[in-house]
Amino acid sequence: MDIRREFLKFFESKKHKIYPSSPLVPKDPTLLFINAGMVPFKKIFTGEIEATHSRAVSCQTCIRAGGKHNDLENVGYTARHHTFFEMLGNFSFGDYFKEEAIEFAWDFVTN
Repeated sequence: MDIRREFLKFFESKKHKIYPSSPLVPKDPTLLFINAGMVPFKKIFTGEIEATHSRAVSCQTCIRAGGKHNDLENVGYTARHHTFFEMLGNFSFGDYFKEEAIEFAWDFVTN
């Protein structure tokens, strides 16, 4: 099973627009690299721009090499800490909140 493809397909069936992964080097002077799936949507979350869709889903390539989510001391010692990874994310821009997000997640992993 290709988890990426199934995740995107599942959320597309729930009326989410699929967005491709953004470049690892963002057009954002506050970040050296894309370090989370929400970064490409930062201007929507901060209210700088309006969303063109109320729901989005993506598989974003990310690099974490320090900062708030610094896992560098664990890289190589655990099976789950990496500097480069793909983050799956589903996003709502004023359309739904935690309760429906939890229902979507539960439906995805159990069905």
